[in-house]
Amino acid sequence: MAATLTPAQLAERHRATLESALETIGTRAYWSPHPEHPKAYGDGSLSLAEGKAAFDALLGTRLDTGQPGTDDWVGGEVSPYGPKLGITYPHPDLRVLLPAMRAGLPAWRDAGPETRALVCLEILARISARTHEFAQAVMHTTGQGFMMAMQAGGPHAQDRGLEAVAVAFGEQTRAPAAARWTKPQGKRDPLVLDKRFTPVPRGIALVIGCNTFPTWNGYPGLFASLATGNPVLVKPHPRAVLPLALTVAVARDVLAEAGFSPDLVALAAEHPDEGVAKALAVHPDVRIIDYTGSTAFGEWLETHARQARVYTEKAGVNTVVVHSTDDYRGMLANLAFSLSLYSGQMCTTPQNLLIPRSGIDTDAGHRTFDEVVADLGAEIDALLGDDARAAGLLGALVNADVKARLGGAAELGDVAFASREITHPEFPDAVVRTPLIIRADAAAGDADAPYLAECFGPVSFAVAVDSAEDAVALLRRTIAERGAMTVSAYTTSDEVARAVEEACLDECAQLSLNLTGGVYVNQTAAFSDLHGSGGNPAANAALCDAAFVAERFRVVEVRRPV
Repeated sequence: MAATLTPAQLAERHRATLESALETIGTRAYWSPHPEHPKAYGDGSLSLAEGKAAFDALLGTRLDTGQPGTDDWVGGEVSPYGPKLGITYPHPDLRVLLPAMRAGLPAWRDAGPETRALVCLEILARISARTHEFAQAVMHTTGQGFMMAMQAGGPHAQDRGLEAVAVAFGEQTRAPAAARWTKPQGKRDPLVLDKRFTPVPRGIALVIGCNTFPTWNGYPGLFASLATGNPVLVKPHPRAVLPLALTVAVARDVLAEAGFSPDLVALAAEHPDEGVAKALAVHPDVRIIDYTGSTAFGEWLETHARQARVYTEKAGVNTVVVHSTDDYRGMLANLAFSLSLYSGQMCTTPQNLLIPRSGIDTDAGHRTFDEVVADLGAEIDALLGDDARAAGLLGALVNADVKARLGGAAELGDVAFASREITHPEFPDAVVRTPLIIRADAAAGDADAPYLAECFGPVSFAVAVDSAEDAVALLRRTIAERGAMTVSAYTTSDEVARAVEEACLDECAQLSLNLTGGVYVNQTAAFSDLHGSGGNPAANAALCDAAFVAERFRVVEVRRPV
């Protein structure tokens, strides 16, 4: 097909961005080409009002991606804030769609790593220009507050996608595309070979989206696979189809304009309870799977999808060791924000606060266990005292499962800090709740203690421990048995800090120490921070290291005598 977007145009637009991403990954400094502030958009991109209007125009319509094999139209998303979206999406006949996707692979493979990377960056640039439209889509499918939906669902997700493209480009170009090999033979003529090295994709990649962070968790796998030459089939969560459907539509437009088959990226929306993810996961054409969600299905994929390389992010139990601090108010404020953000519906939210039963030493004097918990509750009350501010920070509970889990949490132990209901000032049908803290005691030694399992949502546990040594031992056990996406610790003791760090190195968990300012354990920065480690049960991959992209392709060598 004829290209209207040439390689020269792509290079002029995006080569500098790709080089900056590669440089930043090497230095781990701060950098982002995607602005975080809502007012940064509008000149050449959709403003807040224009993004809202674009989203509103989608409601009650059919979102046609133009992909082949559509045999029905499906939908049923209801915003956690109340309104029905009323959008329908193409339901694929896989017997038609998968062959069409495979047909586009040879030309995409032959384009080479740089062209693929630049096409991916054009896709991300067009998504970035529609950030405010995507923000509304994320907000009304996940329940995130607007600012979080705009930032995490927009620029932060785009950063993670760009990071994956850059790492993929770096790994594919580690070997030269061509080389001349000369071996001396003494008095005889040397042996001379010309060699070509071609990164070859594995095949169709399946991205299984999640309900809470469809773009942030979906973009790394999508763009890592596409940049390494693989067609990508996106299977969104049934309650969060729109953000990924819009992504697919943008990708298909750019691929077509660049002269490639738009069927290299397609959508797999499903009927209620159809279970298409299971069928696709074991399909012989599917050679890569990226999944974020429950441990049960993640382990099912790892066990049964034997023909594919499976990347999973599952459940974990995130721990904070609270030993001592020289900034008590800062520690409380940081923890209160971390527990409250998006109602704890993040895979990085702290769950277990391990606090010595004898209390902790602080710059404000010694605080008993009960005082620390009460002071944290008071800090949460202060943070969420204004309902309008609280609604923006908490967002809405994403689904009925989270609401039921919170409703039953009081039966898990002694309630140290009760959750309260908040009425959203703009969306009265939204279910908005403040965090709940349960008091627990590690001395009970219960192997089935509720804090030893993930309790996804606004529920955390203040766990009394005998000593710092006991806290570190429990931390080790929790990571080893349940996994952790994040670990945090507060201590003024170098010895305790070393013990926590050693535990995290041994059990392969990402650690943050003494966060008291505007950086929170929930949040990671693309190009610098790694999300997950791939080394404990919470996830078998890290966003985004070389291992995340390297097995998405193989290098095939062709050699000829000169």
